[in-house]
Amino acid sequence: MPYPLNHSHSLGEMFIARRADLRAVAAGIVGHSELVDDVLQDAYLKLAYGVCVRDVEKPYNYCCQVVRNMAFDYCRRRVTESACIVQSEDGELPEVEGGHVPEAGLDERRILSWIEAALEQLPERTRLVFELYRLQGRTQREIAGIIGVSASLVNILIKDAVGALSRCRKDYDG
Repeated sequence: MPYPLNHSHSLGEMFIARRADLRAVAAGIVGHSELVDDVLQDAYLKLAYGVCVRDVEKPYNYCCQVVRNMAFDYCRRRVTESACIVQSEDGELPEVEGGHVPEAGLDERRILSWIEAALEQLPERTRLVFELYRLQGRTQREIAGIIGVSASLVNILIKDAVGALSRCRKDYDG
């Protein structure tokens, strides 16, 4: 039974009276019944409690337009979210392309602590040479000038440090 279209009734009342028709409008756009209910609820809240600054000449048409707009917004949001959200079958956090699993960060911290421990075991001069070479990107000639030794000794000290780190890696892998 259609609702009489007079201006004395609020948009909320019009919405309730024509809910089945408005549901069909939303269903034609979003398709999923659970989303239709969400669209209708949001549209009703907007119509019943939103501020309408002007009189609406055709309340049913206005309600239809609000439902249509909400349904399209839901569809757009679903497309955007589906491009960003990855779901896995087992409910676990999915692997994201280019992302890291939490355990990988833990492994990286362990490796860094082992490297740090290996470097601490080195003589101070060997560690300094290695840090200048690997961390600061200095050349062997620059390092030789900084610490006052020959470039060939710098080369030997770098090899000693790399050897200590190689042993550390074998301990990690083994």
